[in-house]
Amino acid sequence: ESLRLEKGYRAWGSDITPNDSPFHAGLGWAVKLKSNQDFIGRQASEKIASMPLAKMLAGFTTEREDIVLVGRETILRDGEFAGYLTSGGYGYTVGKPIGYGYVRYALGVDPGFVRSGHYELVVAKEVVKAKVHLEPLYDPSNARVKS
Repeated sequence: ESLRLEKGYRAWGSDITPNDSPFHAGLGWAVKLKSNQDFIGRQASEKIASMPLAKMLAGFTTEREDIVLVGRETILRDGEFAGYLTSGGYGYTVGKPIGYGYVRYALGVDPGFVRSGHYELVVAKEVVKAKVHLEPLYDPSNARVKS
């Protein structure tokens, strides 16, 4: 679990469910909409890609090593409710707690919106400062995977 979280791999059933599109989960790059190739779900994918996203999966870390993230912690963006963590654990390579969750906003979410906020997590009724990440914490360029 630790390595999956550090690398940013999504877990089926928690980070990704049938209710989440690849675009919501940060996996839109895997949907080949620029090709002329037809595939099951193409029309639905084109529709989702053309509209503002109501939510986007992001990674969160905290410098508090005594905090245990397990998922379902509340995400606060600029002091307001923004979603829940879908999974969490400790990243032994990066040396800090890691969680993934969907940042939500009714008017639409994009990477700029996610990066521009100040985040906190509510962990066991305690509000803890958090940093948001849209790239994997470990080996974001996949250099280690490809070596």
